[in-house]
Amino acid sequence: MQVSMLRAKLHHARVTDANIEYVGSITIDTDLLAQVKMIPYEQVLVVDVENGARFETYIIPGEAGSGVIQVNGAAAHLVNLGDRLIVMAFGLVEFPPIADWQPQVVVLDAHNAVLSVESEGRYA
Repeated sequence: MQVSMLRAKLHHARVTDANIEYVGSITIDTDLLAQVKMIPYEQVLVVDVENGARFETYIIPGEAGSGVIQVNGAAAHLVNLGDRLIVMAFGLVEFPPIADWQPQVVVLDAHNAVLSVESEGRYA
């Protein structure tokens, strides 16, 4: 049996833009993706800290070093510029998971710069 476990999280990513005309997805700075160990086109769960909205989408790569966190498509209606988001990626692991499982957690500041890395992301 397998279980879905949190493997990576961007904490307090600030919305820099929202584009309802785009087909869908969330655009994330590729430097941030590398730091948190997420990949383009990976499915993510996104939670808006300001209003509680939750939605699933996929990542598209944004310009490196830009700090871009852009919510696209219908989900753009769920966020406002400057809202804090939690972007989470999950992985399937054998049950029971290893005892010291730790997701990669990257905390961002108000400008989407890395404040801290909470773990080194131990994966099965």
